[in-house]
Amino acid sequence: MDFGLKGKVAIVTGGSEGIGKAAAASLAQEGAGVVICARRKDVLDAAAAEISRQTASRVMGIPADVTNSVDIQNVVNKTVEAFGRLDIVVNNAGTSAGGNFEAVDEEAWRYDMDLKFYAAVRFAQAAIPHMKRQGGGRIINITNLAGKQPGANSMPTSVSRAAGLAFTKALSKDLAKYNILVNTVCIGVIKSGQHEHRVENIQRQNPSMTLDAFYAERARNVPLGRVGEAREAGDVICFLASERASYLTGTSINIDGGTSNVL
Repeated sequence: MDFGLKGKVAIVTGGSEGIGKAAAASLAQEGAGVVICARRKDVLDAAAAEISRQTASRVMGIPADVTNSVDIQNVVNKTVEAFGRLDIVVNNAGTSAGGNFEAVDEEAWRYDMDLKFYAAVRFAQAAIPHMKRQGGGRIINITNLAGKQPGANSMPTSVSRAAGLAFTKALSKDLAKYNILVNTVCIGVIKSGQHEHRVENIQRQNPSMTLDAFYAERARNVPLGRVGEAREAGDVICFLASERASYLTGTSINIDGGTSNVL
């Protein structure tokens, strides 16, 4: 199936590993030019080279801190300078931060909103003029299940992700007339670098813990009985960016193996 992505150009934030890297690879495999951004230049450059080698598409890494509006504008400017256009933005950068409300200080609230919500707002602001000039585009915001179904000890992430869901729906209404489609995917338990780092921290106290054992424990609460692969999320993101999703906007798709109790 032709996804209609040949000649399109995408920015994927947090694209050096995990879901972001998988989304970048899926987009590149379909013929899109891809810019990935993240803070660690060495990891970013290695990811860009790997994806380019595997897909034969042009993939460029631009170091950036998405909590910095100057860095965000720089990524968009350099993308347009290098490729001549911008069609797709995947707002993926973020980490899972969950704790009891009384244990979350103001700085943690501020950082979480900057990283997950305001970064998406600023990337949209920077990208929309380019999309409007060429007659359309795609904005895909990566959120998670807690944004729809917050539980105990889920803040600040559940709140910032809920803001991302509302932003997606409201922005889709504003931009539909320009053929700029805005959607979100709500992530469940997916294999990622974030989980690998978490296991490394656990191993300092419990050397017997393995990544496989960690994922097996997390899979116990997943109806499909396993943790998702990053490429499975990447492929859904790629579909939403494609011409095959041309009548989808303002939607939310759970990528969670059936975990969520809400649609």
